Amino acid sequence: MNDNFFALISRMRYINRWGLMRNTIPENIQEHSHMVAVLAHALAVIRNEKFGGNADPNKCAVYALYHDAPEILTGDLPTPVKYYNPEIKEAYKQVEVVSADKLAALLPPEFRAIYAPLLREESDPETHALVKAADKLSAYIKCLEELHAGNREFTLAESQIRKTLEESTLPEVAYFMEHFLPAFDLTLDQLQG
Repeated sequence: MNDNFFALISRMRYINRWGLMRNTIPENIQEHSHMVAVLAHALAVIRNEKFGGNADPNKCAVYALYHDAPEILTGDLPTPVKYYNPEIKEAYKQVEVVSADKLAALLPPEFRAIYAPLLREESDPETHALVKAADKLSAYIKCLEELHAGNREFTLAESQIRKTLEESTLPEVAYFMEHFLPAFDLTLDQLQG
């Protein structure tokens, strides 16, 4: 029983995101977590290199890889449901904690102290903020991809997430949006050009 953790983690690919919306390109939580890790790493690098910060890019990437792992057991609860009211939001947080603990229990005891904080998103405030920002950026990029594919289903989500990102107090988010986000509008030929 204590050797099942990584096999269960590999099942992240079976949990689809955006469950209430028609998707042109389905996205699972494994794909999403990879992109969040790439973005969290980038935000930490931007913080350090452009704004004199001292974030740990590798730590940000690792926390991002595991940030949705509890959804292996809970599924991906759609945002409108998850944040419908404070009671549902708090109850879902508790469900995620139980799920994280169940996942950690699948590890040999000597590994649990290493993985439990990753699964419960228990990190320092800086890492937590950068991973959350990367999570939003990843969702925004997904919306852009769907809109570029002609799927208007993501119009409202794109608008709401863009507003949240524009209101972010993190300078690295604004930097990423100004310098890197425009490339997501380019075709493959333009990206390579």
